[in-house]
Amino acid sequence: MSELYARRREALRTQLRERGLDALLVVDLLNIRYLTGFTGSNAALAVSAADGPADEKNTVFCTDGRYLTQAGQQVPDLERLIDRPSATALVGKLATQKTKHRRTGYESHHVTVEQLDGLADAAGGVELIRAPGMIEKLRIVKDDTEVEALRMACAAADRALADLMANGGLRPGRTEREVARELEDRMLANGAEKPSFETIVAAGANSAIPHHRPTDAVLKPGDFVKMDFGALVDGYHSDMTRTVVLGEPADWQREIYELVAESQAAGRAALKPGADVKDIDAASRDVIDRAGRGAEFLHGLGHGVGLQIHEAPSLAKTGEGTLSAGMAVTVEPGVYLAGKGGVRIEDTLVVREAGPELLTLTTKQLMVV
Repeated sequence: MSELYARRREALRTQLRERGLDALLVVDLLNIRYLTGFTGSNAALAVSAADGPADEKNTVFCTDGRYLTQAGQQVPDLERLIDRPSATALVGKLATQKTKHRRTGYESHHVTVEQLDGLADAAGGVELIRAPGMIEKLRIVKDDTEVEALRMACAAADRALADLMANGGLRPGRTEREVARELEDRMLANGAEKPSFETIVAAGANSAIPHHRPTDAVLKPGDFVKMDFGALVDGYHSDMTRTVVLGEPADWQREIYELVAESQAAGRAALKPGADVKDIDAASRDVIDRAGRGAEFLHGLGHGVGLQIHEAPSLAKTGEGTLSAGMAVTVEPGVYLAGKGGVRIEDTLVVREAGPELLTLTTKQLMVV
């Protein structure tokens, strides 16, 4: 794994050199994990632009004494400094080598004003330059290791839902909270470290609320039950929504389910390298607009997913940019009839040249329980 992290740091160095920066101070823990593999709760990393893949003597990792052993195991290939506050200690170290690090970028989107005051005091002759989003730009395209973690996370969620349904976990008389808790427990039993986010279970009229939080509302015959959930594996998040009906569906339920399924299929088909994110949203949204239900599609089509549950790119009317092969995204249109019920169907997929790779494999046919 050390070679993997070294390659990622080298890709960052290319960006640093392009921007005329001598180093980057990394303070966001997810970005540090991406570049080093470290999973502790306190760290900072100074990546030098002068280093090469076989020589990282000027790149330094810092954490505190609680993580002395863990840092040695997870970050064996970098110089390690044990001090705190870690970011300030690293800037102080860079200042002792200011001829090499005169222009040092920092993650201004993660540093508070108070923290910046401390960094400036330690900087000496080092110029601190705002450099937001550099590592997030690298993270947007997933490598093979990341995609495999996403596959495992999606598989854990798929198995959890299958187990829930096979064991009668979706039935009238249960509450939304009971179903959500069992679904989360089953994700843990199937290999998840924890849920990706707070599980959504929304029954009956509550299914028309896009981000309803589970309550003691009781599932009843004839209800739509919308479940939005995901599993975390090796730090990577899955995201899936399935909507089922308890008992024979009414005509209106079949109508909106089939509409959302058609919209979701159109969005998936539009996932191609080079496609504008707005056009992907439009491909899915147009299906619902043509049916006269555009006002009932209340959110963007999807988002990137990885070390965070919501990452770039944003597949929405307001999104910016184009897709590249290797991006992991969700496609999740919905139609929500206030006071009556709603449907959302969501998958996690990876953009590929030959067509998107589907990671969430649970059927999208209307499931009647």
